[in-house]
Amino acid sequence: MCGIFAAFRHENVQEFKPRALQLSKRIRHRGPDWSGNVIKNTTILAHERLAIVGLDSGAQPITSPCGNYILSVNAEIYNHIQIREQFPDYGFKTLSDCEPIIPLYMKYGTEAPKHLDGMFAWCLYDAKKDRIVAARDPIGITTMYMGRSSISPKTVFFASELKCLTDDCDDIIAFPPGHVYDSETDKITRYFNPDWIDEERIASQPLDLMAIRTTLETAVRKRLMAEVPYGVLLSGGLDSSLIAAIASRETEKANKELNVDDYDAEGAKNLAGMDDQGNLHAGGWSRLHSFAIGLPNAPDLQAARKVAKFIGSVHHEHTFTLQEGLDALDDCIYHLETYDVTTIRASTPMFLLSRKIKAQGVKMVLSGEGSDEIFGGYLYFAQAPSAAEFHIESVKRVKNLHLADCLRANKSTMAWGLEARVPFLDRDFLDLCMNIDPKEKMINQKEGRIEKYILRKAFDTSDEPDAKPYLPEEILWRQKEQFSDGVGYSWIDGLKDTAEKVISDEMFANPKPHWGNDIPTTKEAYWYRLKFDALYPQATAASTVMRWIPKADWGCAEDPSGRYAQIHEQHVQA
Repeated sequence: MCGIFAAFRHENVQEFKPRALQLSKRIRHRGPDWSGNVIKNTTILAHERLAIVGLDSGAQPITSPCGNYILSVNAEIYNHIQIREQFPDYGFKTLSDCEPIIPLYMKYGTEAPKHLDGMFAWCLYDAKKDRIVAARDPIGITTMYMGRSSISPKTVFFASELKCLTDDCDDIIAFPPGHVYDSETDKITRYFNPDWIDEERIASQPLDLMAIRTTLETAVRKRLMAEVPYGVLLSGGLDSSLIAAIASRETEKANKELNVDDYDAEGAKNLAGMDDQGNLHAGGWSRLHSFAIGLPNAPDLQAARKVAKFIGSVHHEHTFTLQEGLDALDDCIYHLETYDVTTIRASTPMFLLSRKIKAQGVKMVLSGEGSDEIFGGYLYFAQAPSAAEFHIESVKRVKNLHLADCLRANKSTMAWGLEARVPFLDRDFLDLCMNIDPKEKMINQKEGRIEKYILRKAFDTSDEPDAKPYLPEEILWRQKEQFSDGVGYSWIDGLKDTAEKVISDEMFANPKPHWGNDIPTTKEAYWYRLKFDALYPQATAASTVMRWIPKADWGCAEDPSGRYAQIHEQHVQA
């Protein structure tokens, strides 16, 4: 992951260069390892690099051997080796997993994104045609914005974060996932068109539990591609625990293949992935490192400890106080670029944890985003009146991930130069699970089918003789907690109490005129909107924000806290 900035067809590009570099510097937190820029004709591309693959030779922007194609990209491309093999005559200059995008474009043009397996946001300038092509991954795991300015109407701007564009653009959009922009037509078109993307087409494929298991294992395996220390975010909930369990097994397999000696004193240190001072280091792949955060004695911390012990990870537990969380709110909103209540509640602990993780020398973590949208895991899905409506809501949630959980995961971690990878949003896993008949996903407490039942069942080895369990049974069947709940219920209570003190009844009764119809419905939401407006006063900034709330016409409470949807006490296996 990195930070990108591009200005296409700027009439005074040389004069604009100092300004462009200033704007790129605003996202240097995303890529603290190196900065680069290239000007060609009237276009400038800038890049802030976080080095994870191709450490010594992957600096950007990357220019083709002929000099006609320039690429600035924020990505992890998991099939880059296979793509390289398709172009034996192309003179690759680096070992970067991103460079194969150039020969892909040379062959396929705007169809190039279809051939990528990964998470990405990129801009490629074709100097021969004076053409820029920009694309974003299918789900929007990687952030990207596009802007235009009435002062310079011919110029098109792109950036990894909103803050690069707000001062220079009066029209900004969150670049849509699964789409590609082509300056030749000046249009954004969809390239990602799986069957399930049409929410009105109700899925009907039969359930295959073993396929769910093996496809997720493959998704985790491919995301362990790294040349730097990595770990896993572990909340102790189902999703992060499954990812951690699989990653631990895959790490163990890899070390057996490498014949890691873990018996002598030095081997024992390597097994923990630490140096003499107890710091993690790049050679320490022998055991997975897991990271958790919460208020003291939070539900997530207790569950995460249990999981870490069970899977054998080297566990790092961090706590924060309510005041530390409150003190971080302004910084968190600055990096998140949103005023959505759900996102801010969940992001603040993740933001604090990411700083701790980066300080321990880790650059990449696996995380569990996406599962709740795919399997209808939010507890309000229990109110779905039919399988068809369950599926429609699930598809909508997946399609909006780039404005919610993907935004949170990307920006909370990249605020400190830490990359988060999300196996549940693997392209093949999505294709499998989004096409399953939604009747299989429905929550039915009477039948013992709790939220995400089929995911739990796929990793339940109780009926498999001699099989090693993935997780303790009480974790595999633990009820969903919103992350903001699991870090400690007093976190949300503290936010609400503070907002009640800060926002008077008179203020709440008189929303700001420029908010239009987007009126906060709670004092907490009002408080966050004021903070956002202070950081991003431009009207176009607020237009990129989506408020995450449960589906109102299902009779759901607007507050997304899991405490408002306690639907089961314990699992009774069907």
